[in-house]
Amino acid sequence: MSDGPHLYDDDPAPLHTGTPRPARALILAVIGGTVAVAVGMAVGLPLVKGSPEEQAREVSGVFLAALAQDDLETAYGLLCAEEQARLAPQAVPAEYAPGGAGEVTGTTADEVDGTPVQRVEVAWSDGSTSTLTVVSQQGPRVCGTAAG
Repeated sequence: MSDGPHLYDDDPAPLHTGTPRPARALILAVIGGTVAVAVGMAVGLPLVKGSPEEQAREVSGVFLAALAQDDLETAYGLLCAEEQARLAPQAVPAEYAPGGAGEVTGTTADEVDGTPVQRVEVAWSDGSTSTLTVVSQQGPRVCGTAAG
């Protein structure tokens, strides 16, 4: 090796020559932004998904439309796990649509064993009425019916 002149004899210049600044403001801004996003998501989620009453009306309407069109796969898929275990897909119309075609007429909030549910009133084409119970189970699911 030679000890001759080198193109760069000096060490590289330091990248940060000033005194270090504390990053408290940046850390607080990141934490504050995270909290703001979390609160925004909590407030905005019901606006996107709808209230429990709206969800119950929607799933009940789809359930009744599927039964009216003999779409047993869709109707069966909208049942809660307990009802799916209890009923075969072919038994769903006899259990849930005895009065022909149905129409949602109202919803009320209720509780069953401490769990919030929605009671959806249905008017049938034969003039009878019934109530569907809608629970939140990986989304709203129909989980029972009662006459009038």
